[in-house]
This record gives sequence, structure tokens and C-alpha cells, in this order.
Amino acid sequence: MEDGSLGPDTLLSGARKPNSLAGSSNDVESEEDFEPKIIPYKQIQPQSPPKKLIRAKYVSTELGIRERLFVGVLTSKNSLSTLAVALNRTISHHLDLVIFFTGTRNRKVPHGMFVVSHGDERQIWNMYQTVKYILEHYIGEFDWFYLVQDDAYVEAGRVKELVEHLSMDRQLYMGRPAEFIGGEMEGKYCHGGYGFLLSRSLLLKLQPFLENCRNDILSARPDEWLGRCIIDYTSTNCVSQHEGLHYYHFELEKNSDPSKEASEEFKRALTVHPVSEPEQMYRLHRFFTQIELQRTYQEIAKLQAEIKNVSVEAIEGNRSAHWPIGVTAPFEPKTRFEVLSWEYFTEEEIFTCVDGSPKCELKGIDHMDVLDVMEVAVGQLNKKYAPLLHMKKQALINGYRRFDPTRGMEYMLDLKLEVSTQKGHSRSITKRVHLVRPLSKIEIIPMPYVTEATRVHIIIPLTAQLKNYVTHFLDVFAANAFETSENAVLTFLFIYDSVEAQQDYNPEVAYHNQPYPASVDLVKDAGHFDRMSFDEACFYNSDYMSTRTQMAADVQENEEILETLDIYEMFVKYSSLHVFRATEPALHQQYRYENCNPRLSEEIYHRCVQSNLEGLGSRSQLAMLLFEQEQGNST
Repeated sequence: MEDGSLGPDTLLSGARKPNSLAGSSNDVESEEDFEPKIIPYKQIQPQSPPKKLIRAKYVSTELGIRERLFVGVLTSKNSLSTLAVALNRTISHHLDLVIFFTGTRNRKVPHGMFVVSHGDERQIWNMYQTVKYILEHYIGEFDWFYLVQDDAYVEAGRVKELVEHLSMDRQLYMGRPAEFIGGEMEGKYCHGGYGFLLSRSLLLKLQPFLENCRNDILSARPDEWLGRCIIDYTSTNCVSQHEGLHYYHFELEKNSDPSKEASEEFKRALTVHPVSEPEQMYRLHRFFTQIELQRTYQEIAKLQAEIKNVSVEAIEGNRSAHWPIGVTAPFEPKTRFEVLSWEYFTEEEIFTCVDGSPKCELKGIDHMDVLDVMEVAVGQLNKKYAPLLHMKKQALINGYRRFDPTRGMEYMLDLKLEVSTQKGHSRSITKRVHLVRPLSKIEIIPMPYVTEATRVHIIIPLTAQLKNYVTHFLDVFAANAFETSENAVLTFLFIYDSVEAQQDYNPEVAYHNQPYPASVDLVKDAGHFDRMSFDEACFYNSDYMSTRTQMAADVQENEEILETLDIYEMFVKYSSLHVFRATEPALHQQYRYENCNPRLSEEIYHRCVQSNLEGLGSRSQLAMLLFEQEQGNST
């Protein structure tokens, strides 16, 4: 090569071992003529700082992850407040997104429904606008699109299960195939009354031709029009099965009773059509829910039997299968301080009280819990010994319960039972039963989609004793919110009277005879998660205003309620919301003593006192202080 430059072949030749043979004489010459060159050092010029990389705030956005199933319901002005409401109540809590499409405008939208109005009652126009709306707003967020009329019952769980087994890259048009009117046109369309599935890839292929379909295809039915459009421009026919998966459906006769339907075709249906009234929709939902519940119990029993059979082959034999089968094994304490304590209770009293009293009345949710557990216990005993014996509860002699964070609430009950035989003989016996209310499977709860345009208001009540923390807080907040252009508003609420203020360990205890560190992490010997603290809360303004509205009636009768409640208690008592508490490892708090307001409710005041006591130090730290104190006194 010219100019002394080295080609790929030359580099390979130069890399051979001394005793290796070159491929040609030219290669040898190139090796002999090779001379190293000294390249003079040049100082690297400083470059401009790299541009800040803007990352997506949601992992799903960056990775291009889409939701699985979009559901669109075609409704009308005559059925929006009747059948559409009934369908929404039976499927919406099972699905990620359900949108109702109608041609009606300026009608009152039923509560809890997402309704899109096209402003025109023509059915073909509504179908065209519905597909166009999906392509414009949701084609990038979902893999499958399911369209159905509001006069069909949909077994949402089965539709989701079907979609989970379908490959997202298939151009699939799936439902109940039907012949075109007249039978002259080739192909089959999917009947809209029974619903149909459209894959994302199919809709993307159809998108450039949607306008042509609107102008060129004439039809009396919207499902026929869409089917003709799909067949003409994507060459895809409606199918009822694909790769061994079936789209089961059932045609419901007029005025039929779902509870009297016994055919397997009906029991395995994904959709049932037509549904004439909301009551019939609810009866269908009850019937299919019972079927799914029975199947679930059968599956649980099958899995428990399999676990029991497999455990025999384990080293420990049957002991390796913990009771109840399939539920997490009990928590095993590592130290004596981690032993879970049992609470003793009777039908009227409990002997572990919030205020530290030796016993208190069993009431509220605790009383309901005990009644439910006793009812389940007697029911399980009757199920086990039927039909030879029948048992009836006479009294609860002793009750014990403890919460195991690894598996749930455990109970031991000593029950006095009246046992009756088939011949009518009866006697009283005492039976001990052991029950577990397991923690349910963790699931993702659908929440409103929060965009970056949503502004978060952070309100911090400040008392005189907290003034030393303000400067540090502002520095941290500015670095993490203001400088990163977060859409947040910070508000300080100055409260000057600390007694009226509604407000980890004590450093003098945690670092006794040691220098204080510059920064403190929440580690075993430096701090703990304060279970009694409710200082931080996050909520929507609309939920807060709704809760205050519910509280207004009680406040008019007794204004002192405002002084006896904190934010947590207000939401628990006056809202229909579930209040979630979570341990946040990144939330660090320095130790501070709280002045407990005696004007608050007894429970809140006790919680504050308990928080101060538990925040002093760990058991070992407090024990060491007491030991040093006793040593000093003895000398």
C-alpha cells in the first residue's frame, strides 16, 4: 500500500509468530519494511461540557413497553345510561382502559365512565371515527384493541387471558365470523355484537387506507363496513381461532335465565349477546363469576395436592411442606427481640390495648374480624366432618392472634361447640383450631396517569422548634427540584405556637460518648422507621376537598373536631379511600422531640408520646445507658 499505511491484511501478517509462513512474498517484504513511527504528543484541547442527557421519566416510555389490551365499547344515546353503565360496572375493574364511544353530545356522562362523543349518530361514521381516534391516541400504547357493543356481556378475565397467549406481531382480526349481507362478497367479517380483537400491526397496516374506506365502501352495518375495509386493504379475514386459541361466544335467547343455561358452549363463552337489560347483564356477571371462583378453588386444591406429593421426596419429607400448603412459612426470629407476640382476646374484650391498659372492649373492625374468623372456623369444621357430624358454636373460650409480616394474621381459637350426629344425638365439646388469614397477592392498582404537566404542591408546617432545619431543607430541595426544573411549588406554613402545632434515635443516646457523624444513615444503631409518625402525606387536592365536605356536617355540630384530628385521621374517618402506608428507605429524618398536643384525640396523643419514647434509642443502647448508670450509682 502507498504512503506507508497498513491495510488489514498487513496487520494480520505483522501479528504472526516469527516461525509462521507469510501468504506471499509481498507480505514478507511488508514485514521487513515495517518501521515504528513516533507520534509527537499533543495536548488535548478541553472540550465544551457535554449536553445534559434528557431521560424519559417512565421506564415504559424509554423501553417502548406498551399495555396489553385496550377496550372500546360502542354505545348510543338510548343505552349510555343503562346497558353501558351495567357493562362498565362488570368489566372496568378488570381492565387497564375502557372507553365508551357514542355519537351523542351534551348528554350527562355517567359517573366513573370515560366517554368519547363523535357528535353524529350515523353508525358508519361513528365506527370510522372510533378507529381513527384509536389510531391517533392509543396505537402507540397498546398491543391489542377490543371493540364490542354495549348489548353484550364480556367475561373480561377470559378476554385478557386470550390476549396474553397471542403474539403481538400477528395481523389478526378475531371474533365471530359472519357472512356479508347477500353472500356475494368474498371473505368474512367479525360480528360487532360479540366483539372482536384487532392487533396493533393490523391497525397500522390499515391506517393509510382508512380515509379511502370512508369514501368508497357503502354498507348498512358498521361491523360489515369495517370488515370490508380490513379485507380489501389488508387481505385479513375474521377468524374464530388462531394457533389453537378459540374465541368462544354464545347467542342468548330472548328472556332466558342464565342460571338455567347448562351447555358447555355457554359456560366457556367470552361474550354473550344480545343482552336486553341491565339486570340481565348483572345476572350473567354473577353466573360467570361463580364459575371462575369454582375453577379457582379447584386449581388451588390441585396445586396443594401436588405440593404435598412432591414434598414427600424432599430430604425433610412432609415437614418441608409448611401449613397451610402454599402459604409462606412462618417468620423465624433471629434474636429474642424479634419474637412475635400473641394477643389474647375473648368475644367481648382484647388484652392488648392502644393506650397500654390491661384490657379494653373488643369493638369496631377488630370485633368484626373475630366474628368472621369464628364463622370461618365452624364452617371449615362442618365441611371436614360432614355429613356424619354437624357443629354449632356455643362460645369462644380463648382466642389468640398475631400478625406475621411474612404471611399474614394467625389465629388460635378454643371453641366450645355443640356437635350433633345424624341420629339426632348431641353433646358439647372443646376444639382448638388454627387459622391463617394470608396476605393477598400483591398487584398493581391502576392509578390516574400523572403527566409532567401535573404540578405538585408541597406544604410544610413550621414551628419555632423546627426553624434550625429550614436552611438545610431549602438547600436540598433547591438542588433536587428547582435546579432540575421540576413542576413543584413549595409552601411554608408558619405556626408560632408549638403547643397548637400538629406536628430517628436521640443522638445523645445513639452516639453516647462518641463524636456525632457529619451525616446519618438509617442503620440499625443510628435510627429506625417510626411507625407512629404520620407527618408526611401525599394526596390529591380533589380527594382532600371531598373529604372536608364529608366532614362539614360533623364540624357544624362540634367545631372542636378540627382540633382533635390530623390529616391521617381525617382521611380514615371521612373518606371512602384506602390509606396506604409505605416504608420509604430514602426518607431520612433527624431526631427531634415533639411537643404532644393534649387537645388532640386520645389515640393521636398516645401515638405522639409513643413516638417520642421509641425514638430515644434501640433496646441495646438504652440497656447500656442503664448499665452505666447503675455502675455509677454502685461506686
